[in-house]
Amino acid sequence: MKLILNENQCAYLMKDGVFQKLLFAGKHRINTLLGYTAKAVELSGEVNTCGIPADVLMANAEFAASTVRLQIPDDCIAVHSTDGMFSGVLTGKDYLFWNVHEKHTFQLLSLQNPEDAASVPAYLWRFIPARLYHKAEVGSGETALLYFDNQYQRSLSAGTYWFWSWSVTVTHKLYDLKIQQLEIGGQEILTADKVGVRLNLLCGYRITDPVELSVRIQNHREQLYSYVQLAARALVGRLSLDELLARKDTLGTELLKLLQVGQDAFCVEFSSAGIKDIILPGEIREIMNTVLVAEKNAQANVITRREEVASTRSLLNTARLMDENHTLYRLKELEYLEKVCDRVGNISLNGAGNVLEQLSGLLGAGKISAHASTQDGSGC
Repeated sequence: MKLILNENQCAYLMKDGVFQKLLFAGKHRINTLLGYTAKAVELSGEVNTCGIPADVLMANAEFAASTVRLQIPDDCIAVHSTDGMFSGVLTGKDYLFWNVHEKHTFQLLSLQNPEDAASVPAYLWRFIPARLYHKAEVGSGETALLYFDNQYQRSLSAGTYWFWSWSVTVTHKLYDLKIQQLEIGGQEILTADKVGVRLNLLCGYRITDPVELSVRIQNHREQLYSYVQLAARALVGRLSLDELLARKDTLGTELLKLLQVGQDAFCVEFSSAGIKDIILPGEIREIMNTVLVAEKNAQANVITRREEVASTRSLLNTARLMDENHTLYRLKELEYLEKVCDRVGNISLNGAGNVLEQLSGLLGAGKISAHASTQDGSGC
């Protein structure tokens, strides 16, 4: 059998299934009658052993000179470069690479110390298996508590962190240090006069000591919910319904002061508190609506009477002036006469008297004469 190998090929010469030597580029005659066979492989990248044990191949001087072998310790991984260019991350134990037309180099990374991961270039993490490291992302205004085997190590500020998790179990707890809002809705509370009201509460707080909080309190939002709920009950429970409604604008300030008394026990700082809604029982709302309508009606009646008195007083003053001044009375008469004429379609006049006198007669000039006669009689 004739075998031709090019520059980037070699072949394992086998006799009766036992490796004999390497064959490189050129023409080769394989005597199959004597039990010889050849297995051709590429002289680049990782070595294809074709099932031959690596130790057997490495015992051959030509093979050992043409390859580079990498054995990685259990607590390490390797960064593989080919001709100075990054090729990948190796996480296995035993590797063989052809070192004929390419130059393969390796950099071992120890997994023993979790903190050593900080020196690994960021681009490598895309190629490292996630089971070997722990990633912690901390946003702006947040902090993270770092734990190795559930033992607190330190706090992490904003940023992205990697830790080797091969020798220890790495975890972290993330805490938001910005002001957060806690809403408590539908709280049924009895006032001092035994009236049941329902309140919707809002409060703002921020975490001040996350390390102490993680040690002292579990499910801190649930704990804060109960704390605010009890504080609101204590505040509202000593007020009557009328006092509650009268002080609704200042209750938020009073509640905030009450919450700040015990805030250190929860490792937080309360920045605001308020009562969003006060919902009264149906029968109480009906009574208050009735009272409100009655008050508004009384106010409307007072205003109506006040306007009537003012109007009557104005008419009385006008009548007094006209009674004292005949000319003013006459002008007022002409004013009303003008208004009447604007509304009348046709006016019939005869030849007796002038036009103004006849029009005045239509409005009751007799009354004017009677008024004049009365004045004359009173003067006698």
